[in-house]
Amino acid sequence: MTRYLYEKDLRPMKYTILTSTKHDRTVREIARRLGMADAKLRMVMIRRFDMSLLENLESRWEMGQKYADGADLVAEELGYELFTRFVPLVDTETMQSIYDETKTMIGDGLAADEAVARGKERIREAVLG
Repeated sequence: MTRYLYEKDLRPMKYTILTSTKHDRTVREIARRLGMADAKLRMVMIRRFDMSLLENLESRWEMGQKYADGADLVAEELGYELFTRFVPLVDTETMQSIYDETKTMIGDGLAADEAVARGKERIREAVLG
């Protein structure tokens, strides 16, 4: 009986990609930015991302850092476009909700650093959820 490639469990191949030298460095940078463990982030990426996205992870990360969220400081701190468009770990609706809540907290007088820290915590929860 023939087994087709799309029927195979691709987790070992995805893990191999993510632990290669350049990709491992990128995963560590993303995990550090999100404030989470490398291994947990790898598990999420293996579960959610296809092979093509994983192969291009390094270039997507670099382009996202260069071009995402240029004008809005809160969006940049949260990684709004970075984590929805370039490295899609959070869906757009969830990120918009987190962004809106963070802006509201700042508008209500909470220090921007504290509001952004709370927003980042919600992003971590969304990534792991």
